Amino acid sequence: MKYIDTPNFGGPEVLTLAEGQIPDIAAHEVLIQVAAAGVNRPDIIQRSGNYPAPKGASPILGLEVAGEVKAVGNEVSTWKVGDRVCALTNGGGYAEFVAVPEGQCLPIPDGLSMVEAAALPETAFTVWSNVFDRAKLETGDSFLVHGGSSGIGTTAIQFAKVMGATVFTTVGSVDKCNACLALGAEIALNYHEADFLEELKEATDGKGVDVILDMVGGDYIQKNLKLASVEGRIINIAYLQGPVAKVNFLPVMLKRLTVSGSTLRPQSSEVKAQIAQQLLKNIWPFYANKSIKPVIAEVFPLDKTSDAHRLMESNQHIGKIVLDLGL
Repeated sequence: MKYIDTPNFGGPEVLTLAEGQIPDIAAHEVLIQVAAAGVNRPDIIQRSGNYPAPKGASPILGLEVAGEVKAVGNEVSTWKVGDRVCALTNGGGYAEFVAVPEGQCLPIPDGLSMVEAAALPETAFTVWSNVFDRAKLETGDSFLVHGGSSGIGTTAIQFAKVMGATVFTTVGSVDKCNACLALGAEIALNYHEADFLEELKEATDGKGVDVILDMVGGDYIQKNLKLASVEGRIINIAYLQGPVAKVNFLPVMLKRLTVSGSTLRPQSSEVKAQIAQQLLKNIWPFYANKSIKPVIAEVFPLDKTSDAHRLMESNQHIGKIVLDLGL
């Protein structure tokens, strides 16, 4: 099979098209012929040498795919050869074939192409597990996602909106603001022009925001504590501006805040399978009826993966970047 190799750590130029063996599958795994694969920020970090693959996972980049099941392990009960699925992988997505635990696969929602379906798993699993499982976002809550034009952000805005929350976001340009408003955000703030802390304090009549999803870190850490409502929940899933900050934790005590965070990839297949079932029940119907849609920024062929990584690192995209393997 063809796959994208990372013979050395470094910039996008280290990514090379190579040929290797189709992976073997374990008893509870399926072999997927990959039609499309999503590009995600962890791929960039792994390529740079700062995010090693978990023990036992494929060293090939790629955390989400869509394609067709070509073989099933002898203990697989959910899928059969020929099924069209999208899947959260443990690695190995930038390839023509990938082995995936059966519980991490989901049916492709009606009406979605393979490219669109490949944009779902990593962001959907991340948003559901953090915003709904961990932060317990409910109907009537207010919700702020920083980086609303990213793959995570465009997904989080739509999930929160269909679940009945009032959605706010911060982004870096007027075009990104407009895109987030079109997806259902009540307020989209350009952080180059507005102080989100002051603007959202005013917008919530001083109450603050119930749930905050942050992938920025840095000086946002203190601002999030100040902005959170009484009994507010703050979830950190990345630190693009760094994990270290001088912080006054008094608001945590005075407002009874919950501050948490998570990474998805090291969690067990059992946990990921539970998330998949919650998505199938609570979110997949919204994709089928078009209440939620994947937002695709740009599509690249597999041999242009370096260009896909350059686009992600530029932070100029809105939505997901996808590799199309041409099936």
